[in-house]
Amino acid sequence: MDAKRVVDLLYWRDVKTTGVVFGAALLLLLSLTVCSIVSVCSYIGLALLSVTICFRIYKGILQAIQKSDEGHPFKQYLDQEVALSEDMVHKYSDMVLAKLNKTISELRRLFLVEDLVDSIKFAVLMWILTYVGALFNGLTILILALVGVFSCPIIYEKHQAQIDHYLALVNNQIKDVVGKVQAKVPGMKRKAE
Repeated sequence: MDAKRVVDLLYWRDVKTTGVVFGAALLLLLSLTVCSIVSVCSYIGLALLSVTICFRIYKGILQAIQKSDEGHPFKQYLDQEVALSEDMVHKYSDMVLAKLNKTISELRRLFLVEDLVDSIKFAVLMWILTYVGALFNGLTILILALVGVFSCPIIYEKHQAQIDHYLALVNNQIKDVVGKVQAKVPGMKRKAE
């Protein structure tokens, strides 16, 4: 899926397609809050099988009544190639490997305190995440992230001027506080300064 299609999906350019994707993903995540992943996958498989079996039987009866010879109703899908190419697998596995190596390198840098300020920021983030983890489980965070991904871009697009104004105010306040803290605490100034 290319970037333009993802952007069109998130900005609700095609309301029907976005609604189906958002609804299906939200329904899947909400189902996982009630049932295990094995049960949810089994129910989805059974639902799809029920629909395709009923459709196949319906088409068979319709062909028998009309005495037509249309053949298998899913023939065009059965004839399509569904195998993954080696090039695609290598491309995506190389991308995943590069991201994984970069993440490992960054975590090593943070945990071994290469830069004190970055490691303290990371520690503060971990401390905040302990409170987030106490309030929400991972599935709830995924549901909130899904709703945010599908609602924030369109809200930002409609109210961009106001949001940018308030974000600039917050950013200035954060810079002031960080500057004051760095000035007061010895050893907290950046190397570049």
